[in-house]
Amino acid sequence: MSFGQDLGDIDALYPPIWRLLVDAGVSTGVFGPLHSSPLPRDAESFDYYLPDTFAVDPASYPDGLTSFQNFNLAMARKSSRNVSGSIDMGSLISFLPKAPGLGLRFKTMLALAKQLIDERRDGWKRNRRRTYQPVLAFDLFMKQLGSHKPQFTNFFTNHVASAMHRFWAATYPDDYEEMEMSEAWQAQYGGEIDFAMGWIDDIFDRLASFTDRNPEYLLVVASSMGQHATSGKRVDTQLYLRNTEKFMRLAGLQDDEWERRPAMDPHVCIVVQEEKLATLTHFLEKLSIEGGPIKRAIRDEGFIELEFGHVNLDAATGKALLDGEELPLLDLGLESIVIEDEVGSTAYHMPAGTFYIYDPTDTSPKSGRPEIATTLVAPALLAHFGLPLPDYMVKSDELRFV
Repeated sequence: MSFGQDLGDIDALYPPIWRLLVDAGVSTGVFGPLHSSPLPRDAESFDYYLPDTFAVDPASYPDGLTSFQNFNLAMARKSSRNVSGSIDMGSLISFLPKAPGLGLRFKTMLALAKQLIDERRDGWKRNRRRTYQPVLAFDLFMKQLGSHKPQFTNFFTNHVASAMHRFWAATYPDDYEEMEMSEAWQAQYGGEIDFAMGWIDDIFDRLASFTDRNPEYLLVVASSMGQHATSGKRVDTQLYLRNTEKFMRLAGLQDDEWERRPAMDPHVCIVVQEEKLATLTHFLEKLSIEGGPIKRAIRDEGFIELEFGHVNLDAATGKALLDGEELPLLDLGLESIVIEDEVGSTAYHMPAGTFYIYDPTDTSPKSGRPEIATTLVAPALLAHFGLPLPDYMVKSDELRFV
């Protein structure tokens, strides 16, 4: 699955856990897990529903959350790679009057104010805005959780993974056989993973305290994967598609024949009118950059995902080959963006993640660290609520929420 992809058909066959639960009458709240957009038509069936940050519009439930989501999406779009130092004032002005009623704490506002002061003094600290967006969202989540107390809810954050991707080489430089990053860079960014983890500690403390006060709850913390070192290579620029209109017109498509969907740079997700998909794929087959084809994945219903991100190319002088003829990269709408933190991905996903359960009624030490397959989580949740398993799920006693 790709960000921005229409998952209607897939979700009909294999519904997400929140859909299975709410359809079975389990009171459910959803707060930002991946692939939770768009807002479902029956959003009022949920206690609350905030779609993920790849939503194409800010619609949320209850409607008060929409003002936050509008600000959240606007800020995320501004910082798709380098973190912008600007603030989307229109969406902020709409959100701020509602913020206290939505649960934004004074402590969080002070932390945000300190962040703005810190980045004025040290511009590189703008990267910490990636952490503060989920911190802000968590205040609103806790307000919804406390008000509704659904039987099941979730909260998603990616800020630790973001810090690990970029700054693993600063924190664990000995993990690399070859290291291009300077000692000054390592010293500057060496504390960023710990900074991100510090806010996870705060989030966990608040959730554990809530669970202590409401012992009918279990707190389940899960990461589907971990990370490990990849390359200590310095990245000065990356090639991104910044003028999609120019690229698509060169491919032979008019502006009303396609739509760009939100995605993570250097990925580009586009929905093309199905009768024009062959035109685009034929164009891509004739196009190469740095001697290689454009990486792409074609999904159903005219959805196509492209990947650029070529490192340390000069877009002003760089060339592509289109049907054997040289073409300036700028003519394709491609730009080499200066990477302010000078790094691509020094760590990436590995299969082993983290999974633990906090039960306030049983805090005795547990021995052993069993491996739990992620495919066991949904069946265990359904079993916990006494619900039958769909045919495609496998029951297992390896994981139980008791």
